[in-house]
Amino acid sequence: MSSTSGASGSGSVPRLVVAAPASGSGKTTVATGLMAAFASRGLAVSPHKVGPDYIDPGYHSLASGRVGRNLDSYMCGPELIAPLFAHGARGCDLAVVEGVMGLFDGASGEGELASTAHVAKLLRAPVVLVVDASSQSRSVAALVHGFASWDPGVRIGGVILNKVASDRHEALLREAMDQSGVPVLGALRRAEEVGTPSRHLGLVPVAERRAEAVAAVAAMGARVRAGCDLEALFALARGAGDLGGGVWDAGEVLAFSPPPPLPVPTLGGSAPGPPCRPERPRPQTPDGLGGAGTASKPPDGLGGARSALKGTGRAPVVALAGGAAFTFSYAEQAELLAAAGAEVVMFDPLRDEQLPDGTRGLVLGGGFPEVFGPELSANEPLRKAVAALAESGAPIAAECAGLLYLSRELDGLPMCGVIDAEARMDARLTLGYRDAVAVSDSPLAAAGTRMRGHEFHRTVVEPGAGAAPAWGLRTPVRRVEGFVQRGVHASYLHTHWAGSPGVARRFVERCAEGSGSAGSAGSAGS
Repeated sequence: MSSTSGASGSGSVPRLVVAAPASGSGKTTVATGLMAAFASRGLAVSPHKVGPDYIDPGYHSLASGRVGRNLDSYMCGPELIAPLFAHGARGCDLAVVEGVMGLFDGASGEGELASTAHVAKLLRAPVVLVVDASSQSRSVAALVHGFASWDPGVRIGGVILNKVASDRHEALLREAMDQSGVPVLGALRRAEEVGTPSRHLGLVPVAERRAEAVAAVAAMGARVRAGCDLEALFALARGAGDLGGGVWDAGEVLAFSPPPPLPVPTLGGSAPGPPCRPERPRPQTPDGLGGAGTASKPPDGLGGARSALKGTGRAPVVALAGGAAFTFSYAEQAELLAAAGAEVVMFDPLRDEQLPDGTRGLVLGGGFPEVFGPELSANEPLRKAVAALAESGAPIAAECAGLLYLSRELDGLPMCGVIDAEARMDARLTLGYRDAVAVSDSPLAAAGTRMRGHEFHRTVVEPGAGAAPAWGLRTPVRRVEGFVQRGVHASYLHTHWAGSPGVARRFVERCAEGSGSAGSAGSAGS
């Protein structure tokens, strides 16, 4: 097994899609284990996740040493899957893509859209099917045959048998699979030590259990090394088709996709797909994703992307929440903000008592404030600083956890008080893709802008919308949701800015407009 990155572009990076017949089969264990196993052999492994999930990419990152990236054809559009993949895989020897749910499960009512099978076809990648064999023997061959023959456009290149009980059980499974024509590339025994704890929204994020997560990922890698044919898997990955086309680049996207004039497209409108830059074979580093207090500078070669900031003196500082309470964000968000001309500085609302110096805009992504409510509430200096920033009219973008943090209180604990609403935990899970239209003009979008996103929470905010709602949701039922007031846009809706890069440009422009008048926002509340 040898490195290939020096001889091939990201469009021809060897790649595998790890899928399963259903959720709970062991995709995350196998995919993360493969990343760790190949990385331990000295390969540069690019980790990816199909769909909107934020948590699995944290384990992927730990296994591979690279930023975990999502490939979501619902939120970003099918035309961006290959370019976004090429962006993340640039300079790598191998890419491992973990699927979502069952192989053919996608967005409700949208056919194959957003399914693992759909993404595998867009990537021209072979699929490794992970099968939970704990309660079957010969039937496994019938199951695999059905999946392999369902869609001729999906190539199932091999099977990994998971949760195998014994040597005898494995022999029966392999004997049955010999008749299916699909090779067995691995067999993994049941093992509790590689399990990762879950709670109300799935796995516990890496940021909350770093030491335990490191041990779990190491155990996954060891199991895969012992139970899988890595040489055969790598050979299968090298058989992936050449993607061709370009590589997504935040600077190029913004430079050649200026924001639309107001008003933006109406409900029935559509925007052209963003351009992609030619292949640039160099190692990729996580742009704009450093630790707390780390700034990311705008990349060179932006052309028109800098025009909005002309004459402002310096790049506006955009504070990006991180740490254990705010772990939900897509890597491309920080990259787009930096490409639009912002200085992106991460901070941890659990630890930092002030916003970064000179903050002109604030991005509060998703996460688990409900788990860290007492700690967030106890950090009164930061709560006051956030409230002061909102009062100044500075742009603030808040999604889900950010909405809860900006509310008056969460489960009875005081929060920032920016939004006149109360938040609380709820037994009901709200989950699914959403087709949304901006109802009110905001720093993120003009009224009428159409975007796609997803909801994923077990909390309720009352009221659910303000006098100026953020979004009108068209699916699954029509309703308005979220809050827009002054510079604040707060909502439960998670969005992927790569699908609508003009959001980043508009947000940074609004930050730049206020750079000369917002005062010392970074020290507000002191």
